[in-house]
Amino acid sequence: MSPRRERAMVEPVEFRSYYGRPILKEPAWKQPDVPLYLFLGGAAGASASMAALADLTGRPALARVGRLVASGGSLASVAALVHDLGKPTRFLNMLRVLKPTSPLSVGSWILSPFSGLAAVAAFSGVTGILPRVGRLAGAGAGVLGPAMCTYTAVLLADTATPSWHEARGTLPILFAGSAVTSGAGAALISVPPAENGPVVRAGLAAAAAELLAEHHLETGLGLVSEPYRTGRAGKLLKAAKSLTAAGAVLSLAARRSRVAGVAAGTAYLASGLCTRFGVYAAGVESTKDPKYVVVPQRERLARRAES
Repeated sequence: MSPRRERAMVEPVEFRSYYGRPILKEPAWKQPDVPLYLFLGGAAGASASMAALADLTGRPALARVGRLVASGGSLASVAALVHDLGKPTRFLNMLRVLKPTSPLSVGSWILSPFSGLAAVAAFSGVTGILPRVGRLAGAGAGVLGPAMCTYTAVLLADTATPSWHEARGTLPILFAGSAVTSGAGAALISVPPAENGPVVRAGLAAAAAELLAEHHLETGLGLVSEPYRTGRAGKLLKAAKSLTAAGAVLSLAARRSRVAGVAAGTAYLASGLCTRFGVYAAGVESTKDPKYVVVPQRERLARRAES
């Protein structure tokens, strides 16, 4: 004889408060420092990889622009991070130990050598000094480029912030796609149309990945998708999708028209900014209402009980 289940005496209610207080604290990172850090580092990483490939395929103008963007973007990213930390010594202290289980520690050890290599490659490319060293440094930065594009997504997803943590499988794809379109955007603005064919193709592929990832953020995460669709984050991400689509369409004419290339590049870069600020805003919003913490927890417990 199977045991009888107890009947609930009250109907389940929708969880909306925890004594009027949030369960989680808002992320302590500063704005706009951290969203800019996310954007600049991703664009720098993609540009470094593009520059390395351009160097191998005989596209000197694309290689030069990619190295300059990689160097400038990574150094500006470091500056934004140091400003957020408050003291330069705090960034240096993160390099005292490499902790593989900490995305912040691993990220610091990706950002630091990347910035140095990118700076050496850019300096050599501009001055003509030590060209072999510059090419080797550019190749090294290119190898680290994909990690620069995605490690910040892991950094966000490793927190307890609901809309970031639940998107741990999607944020790296979104950040990678957005980084490549941003790098392509910088190249489309600066590179002659004769050399931007690979940039156009890379931008189109990355735009498709970015749009799919954004759609999943807005619809595929259950309740914690809500902050990505509403409020300031929703407006920013809606603008990002429109700008990405516009950049992709305009880029199709970039090989024939310099004006179209500049317009496409500007749209791609603006989309990258909107994406980072939108994702950050969604995470902050998801810490304010306890339902984004408690309801997913209850759903996970219910699924375990049924299995």
